[in-house]
Amino acid sequence: MTTPQDLRFTRDHEWVRLNGKIATIGITDFAQKQLGDIVFVDLMLKVGDLMEAQQEFGTIESVKAVSEIFSPLSGKVTELNEQLHDAPETLNEDPYGGGWLVKITVSDSKEVDSLFKADAYDAYCHAESD
Repeated sequence: MTTPQDLRFTRDHEWVRLNGKIATIGITDFAQKQLGDIVFVDLMLKVGDLMEAQQEFGTIESVKAVSEIFSPLSGKVTELNEQLHDAPETLNEDPYGGGWLVKITVSDSKEVDSLFKADAYDAYCHAESD
């Protein structure tokens, strides 16, 4: 899978898609491949919660490990992907589409500048897998 050029990325392999002040957050294709078959997603949030950048907001359990998910940006939770409760494998099948985790209203748009663009993220992943 090619890395979508319209997204931003973290060192922890989360992605962000901005649409105005709304940020959709998920895990990257690289992350889901490293995890293997995903069997459970626990989002420790509810709509209306405030999140800070770098705050843990959930866990993803796979056949290999349990991994924490961290928020790339600060903001207020507007929507959770409830479908992941019944179909966590969506993270493996469609990490940049139906496998999104949470949507937030961004409180500090300058935080986006600290995230990788696609080319830099690809280089980071390449160096990490060497």
